[in-house]
Amino acid sequence: MRTILITGPGGSGRTTVAAATALAAASAGARALVLSADRTDTLGAALGVATGPVPRQVAPRLTAWRPDAVERFRDDLTAFQARASSVLDLLGASRLDPEEVTPLPGAEELTLLRAVRDAALAEAHDLLVVDLPPAPQALALLALPEELRRYLRRLLPPERQAARALRPVLGRLAGVPMPAEWLYETAARWDTELAAVEAVVADRNTAVRLVAEPSPAGADAVRTATLGLALRGLRPDFLIASRVLPEAAADSWLTGPVAQQRKVLDEWRESYDVRAVPHLGHDPRGHDDLAALAVPGVKAEPSTVEWPVTDFPHSRLRSSGGTPTAEDGVLVWHIPLPGAVRDELDLIRRGDELVVSAGQLRRIVQLPSALRRCTVDGAALREGELRIRFVPDPDLWPRTR
Repeated sequence: MRTILITGPGGSGRTTVAAATALAAASAGARALVLSADRTDTLGAALGVATGPVPRQVAPRLTAWRPDAVERFRDDLTAFQARASSVLDLLGASRLDPEEVTPLPGAEELTLLRAVRDAALAEAHDLLVVDLPPAPQALALLALPEELRRYLRRLLPPERQAARALRPVLGRLAGVPMPAEWLYETAARWDTELAAVEAVVADRNTAVRLVAEPSPAGADAVRTATLGLALRGLRPDFLIASRVLPEAAADSWLTGPVAQQRKVLDEWRESYDVRAVPHLGHDPRGHDDLAALAVPGVKAEPSTVEWPVTDFPHSRLRSSGGTPTAEDGVLVWHIPLPGAVRDELDLIRRGDELVVSAGQLRRIVQLPSALRRCTVDGAALREGELRIRFVPDPDLWPRTR
């Protein structure tokens, strides 16, 4: 199954483009599902048919779904209270009734991620189109599975569960109660669910598309979004320029806005595969309007991009002198970071992890095995690519004869 993740600045027409992309694929014969987590039914407004928590067929071969974060959060809390009943009873805590529960921040994001996972595992469709939140929230959403899995591994290391027979003894020696079995089981279940979402995002059949109006503000938002995606090891296959104005007469008031759009479009075309979506003169609503947008189609064949075996799918690991040795080997890790500014970049080596920060954006990644036995020798940003030099640690690399 192909998956297309669509995001962009707020108000750029992301949901409309998502609906048009799914409708175009369905019209071409694919079984398509368009998924949105917007509280207001902007997806239904674009399709001309109301959508909700129950998947609904809105056109031949096209299903729309807006999962309910409130109901899912209530179910999760009820299940948690059931598993933790002994602890809650010990503390004298009273149960929360489902009717009094309101979702906490982040519940909508988790609900959307689970819906993506469920749709991918069901394999009932040929194409999944996901209407992500605006770019800043979408970047946080895409980072969530990896970050939560990292927290779980640090707080409840799986290897400690193997010593469950020793936990009573360890508890007496440490003087504190050890985590209960259900806690490890819950953590393992969450880890499995989050790993499934990560697999969908990292799959070679998953594409990311940015939607933005060609304006100075849109250009700034696209630059930040592209950098944020690069930190996650992702890059857009298309930049969809929305609401592109038609050519105007010389004496028209549209001359200025049209010229501004053309300038931004020319700049974008130097770095992106840009597809212009025309301004219809009104908000698109219904199948006819969506078809008139002529959004990019969906490739039937898998991506031909080769994904190297590192935590940055588009990164490259090179050796300046063949196989590195403790005496003369140097490894250079090339990480594409288009739009990065040298003064806003920061690197911190922490054990087997590397913390990469670009302004307000940050990612913590596990170093490839070869680099864990090296020390950082320097870094440079050249032509939109971060190059980090590593030299083998003599104490960790075998000496050559």
